[in-house]
Amino acid sequence: MSFGKVPEGITTRAEYDTCLGKLRFQDGLPDEATVQKVYDDLDRSRAKHAFLDMIPMASMEAMRAGFAAIGCDACHKACLYGNLMDSRSLWLTGNTEAVYVGAMLDLQRDGPTVIEVPAGAGPGLVNDAYFRYVGDMGKPGPDKGAGGKYLVLPPGYDAEVPGGFYVFRTPSYTNWVILRGFLQDGSPEPAAKMWTSGLKIYPLSSSSSPPSMEFLDMSGKEMNTIHSNDFGFFKEVNAVIQREPAEFLDPELRGTLSAIGIRKGCPFQPDERMKALLEEGVALGNATARALCFAPRDKSAKFYGEGSEWQTPWVGGDYQWLVDQGVGGRNQDARTRFFYLATGNTPAMVLKMVGVGSQYVLAFRDEKHEYMDGGKCYSLTLPPNVPCKDFWSLVLYDAQHRSMLQTPQLVPGRNSVRHPDMKTNTDGSMTVWFAPEAPVGKESNWLQTTPGKTWFVCLRLYGPLEPWFNQTWRPSEIRQETDRKRKAPP
Repeated sequence: MSFGKVPEGITTRAEYDTCLGKLRFQDGLPDEATVQKVYDDLDRSRAKHAFLDMIPMASMEAMRAGFAAIGCDACHKACLYGNLMDSRSLWLTGNTEAVYVGAMLDLQRDGPTVIEVPAGAGPGLVNDAYFRYVGDMGKPGPDKGAGGKYLVLPPGYDAEVPGGFYVFRTPSYTNWVILRGFLQDGSPEPAAKMWTSGLKIYPLSSSSSPPSMEFLDMSGKEMNTIHSNDFGFFKEVNAVIQREPAEFLDPELRGTLSAIGIRKGCPFQPDERMKALLEEGVALGNATARALCFAPRDKSAKFYGEGSEWQTPWVGGDYQWLVDQGVGGRNQDARTRFFYLATGNTPAMVLKMVGVGSQYVLAFRDEKHEYMDGGKCYSLTLPPNVPCKDFWSLVLYDAQHRSMLQTPQLVPGRNSVRHPDMKTNTDGSMTVWFAPEAPVGKESNWLQTTPGKTWFVCLRLYGPLEPWFNQTWRPSEIRQETDRKRKAPP
């Protein structure tokens, strides 16, 4: 009998040298050692990808748990930063100039929920349990800052929808409401009063007699909203999977979790082998997320192009991280990067809106492309006429937890309305200094750092103007001042 020749390219060799070591086959059949190696690698790889894919979900679960830990465990109980946030609160890249007010919705418990937003509200949004965009409120929302009533409907809601509301539909039971009010003449008091006198959140079923709002002012207090970077990450993810409808995630994402033992209606009880691989997967995932954040290989992360260290948090400029309007799929690395650094997802943050909204850029390295060292002195110069209708700000962050840098200064930021004592240079520019002690004569323009701690900085422009978008105005790179004399410590 005659047989055709088998092409070499479709056969399996007897042995391969790989990153897993030698893989051996007997006429295409893997030996026992190879089987064990590839299954360990498969489970480890799925754990790593689960970490990268589920950062948004774990981050929202940490936010929910953080709110519950301070007593914000019902929709009418709101977390308020009436005198602004400082570094005692751990929030991913929270800022020092917004009067935040936030609440968590539980639509499984409460059903359709009403949010009454007062007139004058700044940017506000609702995000679901995977940090996906549900809707905008306040200035970027349909009320355009005039105030209005919003109704958030739970998954699968098919009853009649009452009139008189801006209606949001969400795929999850847990939803985060966050609103921002801005400083007026440098004071947070008007915005805080706006929230306490005008914001109302309550179940639609209690409309005739809604519960009174309770505001827990967290200014100057400790709060943690940061997800885990160890095995606890998978516990956070499992808690969400058990709470939310199965359809909340698409089958591919659910499949990755199911493969590592996280499945709705089933206990998450990995054996010792699987737990060790999950822990290794988290370590690899965390390392990957940090590389994506602090050393991105995507050239489009560079806001001013190659050579500059100013970076955009919104790689691709799309709030869904879709490539070519979805033709190229989803940029998963860009999504991972954003949610490892930040919270809050809305198209309003990426759209070009001259004179309204806000724009952000981040710097993780100095002009020599080296990470910033908290024991050294650096400077940053903002050219004259910063192109913003409202104000600009600079805030320092800790590279470990991506929250405000914790120093005795407590508020690691400077902005153009809160700090009118900052000095300008003779040409109208302004230089800000970063060092453990203030350089002599630069105290009003100084932000404190800590020896032994790395840090990064975010520049925000509120009401950005055309020179920002066309880049005819741009900040300097961050420069290390090796010979700058510092003020002697007390």
